[in-house]
Formats: sequence, C-alpha cells, structure tokens
Amino acid sequence: MSAKTKLPVGQEAIEEFGWLRAHRFLLLRRASQLLFLSLFLLGPWFGIWWVKGNLSGSMTFDILPLTDPFITVQSIVAGHWPELTGLIGALIVGVAYALIGGRVYCSWVCPINPVTDGAHWLHDKLGLQKGWQPKPGTRYWVLAMVIAVSAITGTIAWEIVNPISMLHRGLIFGMGFAWAFVAAVFLFDLFVSRRGWCGHLCPVGTFYGLLGQKSVLRVTADKRADCDDCMDCFAVCPEMQVITPALRGKDGDTPLILAPDCTNCGRCIDVCAMDVFHFTHRFDDTPAPGRDARERTQPASGASRAA
Repeated sequence: MSAKTKLPVGQEAIEEFGWLRAHRFLLLRRASQLLFLSLFLLGPWFGIWWVKGNLSGSMTFDILPLTDPFITVQSIVAGHWPELTGLIGALIVGVAYALIGGRVYCSWVCPINPVTDGAHWLHDKLGLQKGWQPKPGTRYWVLAMVIAVSAITGTIAWEIVNPISMLHRGLIFGMGFAWAFVAAVFLFDLFVSRRGWCGHLCPVGTFYGLLGQKSVLRVTADKRADCDDCMDCFAVCPEMQVITPALRGKDGDTPLILAPDCTNCGRCIDVCAMDVFHFTHRFDDTPAPGRDARERTQPASGASRAA
C-alpha cells in the first residue's frame, strides 16, 4: 500500500498515466522472457531449429555461439577447458552484459524471474510476514561455494541443481522431478524468505551483478525533488536498497542508481506517479536537485499564513 494515499501500489501511476503506461516495462520484460524461452523451445516442440541448446550454451542459426560465462568459469576451474567456440560465446555474452547491465539477465531473460515474481505477488496478497532474510553477503558466499565445489569435484556444480536448467528440461520432457526444483524456489520465496532466492541466494544473479558493475545502462532518479514519499518504488523493487542513495541524495549527489544489484527491471519507473525515475546511461551527469530542494522552494508555514 502507498504510505501516503493508502491506495494499492502503482494505483496513482495508473490514474495518472493509464494502465499500459504504468505497466510498460513489466509487460516488455514478460515479452522478452517469453521470446527467449520460445526460441529455445521451437526446436524440441516444432522442429524449427533456429536456436539449439539452452541458456547455458547455444548456437543460433548455426553461426552465433552464445555461452553462459558463469558456466565457462565453472568449467575452467573444474579443469575442463572449453572449446574455442564456447570461449567465443562466453566472451560475446560477457561483453554484452558488462555493457548493458549484468543483472538485466535476471529481470529480462531468466525464466525463473516470473516464478519468483509470482511468489512475491502471492506473498503480498496473503499478507505474510517478511520472513528470514539472509545477510547481504550471503549471495557472495554461495557464489564462492559453487566455484569451490566445481574445482574440488571437477564438475560444473551449479548445473546439477540449477532451477533455470530444470525448468527448461521440464518444459521439453514434461512433468518430472525437475519441476520440484522450480516449485522449491517458489515456495521458498512465498513462505520462507520474501524475494529470498533472486535477492540473496542465486549465484547466477550474483555473478552477473559483478560482471555488470560498470555497465552503461542505468536508472536515474533525476526528478527526485518531486518525490512525494508514496514509497511505491520501494514496494516493487526487488533490490530496494539500491534506490535510497539515488532518491534520498542531496544536491551534488548523483541521482544515478549505480549499485550492481539493480536489475534494471524498470518497475520503479512504471509505478511512480511523479515520474521521478528514467532510464539513462552511467555518463549522464545532468545535475539533479536533491530532496532538500523541495523544502527550499516551499514557503514556511508562518509566511504562508501571513500571506
């Protein structure tokens, strides 16, 4: 609920801009996720092999290799040096996500994202408690553990339990044990830890966050002086801690959200009725007044009464 209006989250934006405008990036994300998943399923389902493989590694039109760089790192530490095609594919994907924002993968590509978003939606509808929240550094320990296990066992350790791969196999081969991993992620986020999987545990998101630390694509709170403290942006953000430095900054502080945890999902842009947030690039040095600017432009209560 909006802290000021007591309206449902995003309702003010819907009334101001219309439903489509207030959900545009959410809809684009779902379309993007469906597109990527469909490309991989065209072959197994319909015999149209434009793309062969899955999100771990694929070949598009028998020309373009794409490899998950996280898989490549595990393979190398496990003692299995990838073929040149695999290395080229990892380099292409790595450079792309390093430029546009590593965790764009999480919000615009990963098929598990709708699962965890669905769990979060139901969590709110049921009015459940926030639940257990792992410490901020937990995700990095999980990432380090996965790489260490790969090195010790000589295997690509994460692929054994990767829910992304499990979901892909389940869609191709039908219901089976693979779906248990996907259901476990949903139930974990629903009952154990709100936004716990993507926000605190998944090593894939952590890896891509590190990869995209200096990425070009960013969200800016360039109109933060207009913020009315409705808190809707915090309510929808999967990594709400990244908003505060940009939104609450003073004059001279950057309005850019520079934290690598930001997924560039655009939901803060969608739900803001004051149009505070926008997509931009990390070199955008457009000055933005801080929150204190609004206070300076508002007349004092005494002066107002005298007038």
